[in-house]
Amino acid sequence: MTAFAPALRNLTVSAAALLAVVGVPSPAHAKPEPKAPEEFVALRDVDPTIIQEIRYVTPHNFVGEPIDGYKKPMCILTEPAAKALHKAQRGLLRKGYSLKVYDCYRPQRAVDHFVRWAEDLGDERMKAEFYPRVDKSRLFADGYIAEKSGHSRGSTVDLTVVKLPPVPTRPYVPGEPLKPCYGPQGERFPDNSVDMGTGFDCFDTLSHTDDPRVTGKQRAHRELLRGALAKEGFVNLPEEWWHFTHKPELFPDTYFDFPVSRRSLAGR
Repeated sequence: MTAFAPALRNLTVSAAALLAVVGVPSPAHAKPEPKAPEEFVALRDVDPTIIQEIRYVTPHNFVGEPIDGYKKPMCILTEPAAKALHKAQRGLLRKGYSLKVYDCYRPQRAVDHFVRWAEDLGDERMKAEFYPRVDKSRLFADGYIAEKSGHSRGSTVDLTVVKLPPVPTRPYVPGEPLKPCYGPQGERFPDNSVDMGTGFDCFDTLSHTDDPRVTGKQRAHRELLRGALAKEGFVNLPEEWWHFTHKPELFPDTYFDFPVSRRSLAGR
């Protein structure tokens, strides 16, 4: 073995030189992740009473797997949007309710993940729950998936209302039988939200905020959420009862891509 040692050393040196020539990056020189501008905050630092159930860090979403860019289950928003949610929360708490957020700031890489998934027509593992009445080939044309999202600008939030005291929501088990998101509340996946008529992220016209089929308590609950947020400057997206944007937006033309993590808010 001693006779081969010089040859092995030469081979090692040659391999290292080749890597240097082709420019293969080493972990020490990996490109650092972008940071959030100073105008972004963690919602929990502004109002720790708002319930957070960040769906895209889990496999319980329309894709069926954790989404790129969600490193922690936390809500990040521009500071004005977070403070406005805090004001809305105070009013709801007095009525015996709490806000619950499903998604807040969304990195562009997450939106890109959605687009890749939508283009793969063979992946329909979550269809039975999230889009049972929609052909996947129609997701772009019908506006359910787009290459840009207002969430990436930092002032948009997906949320609902929970009756206090909240009942724990059981975790989703990958592979479990799926139930249509538009079904009666007792037949949908359990959620401690009040009955809004559909589940969150339900790709169906029944999710339209003012759909005339939504009546009674479901209608009252949608109005409770919309009314509480409208007072604080939030505007609802008519196609999604859960989707609200705080106006005026701090970054109306900027789509950020820093990860959802505490590190993105380093120093705050």
